[in-house]
Amino acid sequence: MVKVCIERQLLPVADILVDIFTTRMAEIGIREEATNNSANDSATGSANANSKILRNYDLFLCSAEFAEKNGGTSSIVDLARGMKAKKIMVIGHDESDSFFVSHEMNGKLIRLSMPKSAQTTPAAANYSLQMAVTLCLDSDHVAVADPNSRQLMALASRVAVTDVTVFINGPTGTGKEVLAKFIHNQSSRKEKAFVAVNCAAIPENMLEAILFGHEKGAFTGASTANKGIFRAADGGTLLLDEISEMPLSLQAKLLRALQERKVTPLGSQREIDVDVRVIATTNREMLAEISNGKFREDLFYRLNVFPLTTQNLAQRTDDIIPISSILLARHSMVLDDLPSIDDEAAEILLSYNWPGNVRELENVLQRAIVLSTGGKIMAGDIMVDGAIQERIVKSMTTEVALSKSASA
Repeated sequence: MVKVCIERQLLPVADILVDIFTTRMAEIGIREEATNNSANDSATGSANANSKILRNYDLFLCSAEFAEKNGGTSSIVDLARGMKAKKIMVIGHDESDSFFVSHEMNGKLIRLSMPKSAQTTPAAANYSLQMAVTLCLDSDHVAVADPNSRQLMALASRVAVTDVTVFINGPTGTGKEVLAKFIHNQSSRKEKAFVAVNCAAIPENMLEAILFGHEKGAFTGASTANKGIFRAADGGTLLLDEISEMPLSLQAKLLRALQERKVTPLGSQREIDVDVRVIATTNREMLAEISNGKFREDLFYRLNVFPLTTQNLAQRTDDIIPISSILLARHSMVLDDLPSIDDEAAEILLSYNWPGNVRELENVLQRAIVLSTGGKIMAGDIMVDGAIQERIVKSMTTEVALSKSASA
């Protein structure tokens, strides 16, 4: 868990930042500079939680005004060094309404200049602060804000510290694998491998060999032995993605492997012990799959020890801006050139129904990065799939009309 110290003095958005960091599973310390220059440090899960002393912070965050008032960069660096913080973020405002990020000291000091509009418009402020937190954390962290998503992450955090099997059900593109990785990263197995296999993407005749391994010569083309993904994940976590697509003929062998914690490589008679934590995902209604004879009931109940359900993005619109901050940071060519989002563009993102969920959102934001100019994503840069089709049809109609006019 990342430990963050926030200097509250001269930082009006401190409480909002505490809330955002907390939803992203960071441990927060609030520092308030007293009038006698003595520091009062308290670590909180939220601004009003019971306090305790934190040591060895990963990040120290303050306002540009605080840094200027207290001796500038060198003094802030000394302050951060005193609390053993590995990274510093200084947040200010730009009078020209631009969003600017710069990295100094080999990336250990991040300066973020929020647009002037962020002081008055909620959408701009939300995006700017979400991006600030995104830049402070690892790229694989999870960003949520919706109450239902927060509840889901709280459940995921609780099950992560156990070793029980987890079954994640939800529509395509809603972040099931992201949730599985989060559970792995919060578990005692986080230093070991996280191995994912898409059961729908592997030919049926190869799935057993890929899962359980095979000996040399076990089948045509098996010129060398392979230990398989169960053993590759030994000590760690194995994600069986789209488990509902696994052929019935293999489901019995998977059930036995889960129950006995042993695998038998193809072409071998020797059982091999394995220690894996299994997480399975699907986008199907499993009880219907069982009723239709497509999935074994006993395997389902063996996997469905702790069920979690992800929702469509349209059902959790508060997550759209936090997720967008991660996606834009991921796809921007240079982190010092991150775009801002104006209010109209943000409103389009929030009002669209996202039938393709997060995958579609990612596509739309990549297009917006390409189309945007001046470091800001405007409403015209947000092209959802329907708008693209409409624009193509309109363009083709115009070309046909011009062609007819020219030939007349």
